[in-house]
Amino acid sequence: MDRKAPKPPNDEVVSWRQSLKKLLECKTGQLAFREFLKTEYSEENILFWLVCEEYKTITSNTEMAEAAKRIYTEFVQVDAPRQINIDCETRQEITNSMSQPTLSCFDKAQRVIYKLMKKDSYPRFLKSEIYQALLEPSDAS
Repeated sequence: MDRKAPKPPNDEVVSWRQSLKKLLECKTGQLAFREFLKTEYSEENILFWLVCEEYKTITSNTEMAEAAKRIYTEFVQVDAPRQINIDCETRQEITNSMSQPTLSCFDKAQRVIYKLMKKDSYPRFLKSEIYQALLEPSDAS
């Protein structure tokens, strides 16, 4: 499962320093950040953020209801397998919306998690061995 992926181009890796947004726009950036978050036992943050991005593209009400339930069960409810760190008020708002979920029902929680990653995990990622190793030139001279 954790196969060695091909190393992304150096200019791409360097661009991840610009912002968390820039990092998350890139599939290889997402994978590298996820690997780092695993080491910090906070992988649920990026998984939740990514699933919310996907959720916002749903067009069918039936599919939306099913996806909302899966996200709620996996990440939001108390004692969820990958419970995210959000305040009680936000958690309750989501719980209340589960009877009739909307495309925006996870937006507030997604913003909270994004800010958490941006403030805490992202700066540490930029200093991490995982990121530094990707920065190293492939052909050391």
